[in-house]
Amino acid sequence: MTWTDVLGLVAGICTTAAVIPQIKKAWETKKVKDVSPGMFTILLIGVFLWVIYGITQKDLPIIATNGVSLGLNGVMLYLMLRYRKEDNS
Repeated sequence: MTWTDVLGLVAGICTTAAVIPQIKKAWETKKVKDVSPGMFTILLIGVFLWVIYGITQKDLPIIATNGVSLGLNGVMLYLMLRYRKEDNS
């Protein structure tokens, strides 16, 4: 593994982990009124495209970190859609 692979993995881990506190807060409070589903939808599209790009470049750090990010951001979007109904009640 080269230093650029390590750099890519560390950068990807940081950006992937950034959504974890938001997921935790949404899960615990069941409040998502102030979180934008549009932003997460655009983010999911971008991350999906990064995964495709990583596959075409055979770049494991891009594939792995964006694949995990895709899953985590998908969970957040699911929580937003699920709890948004409760916020509007």
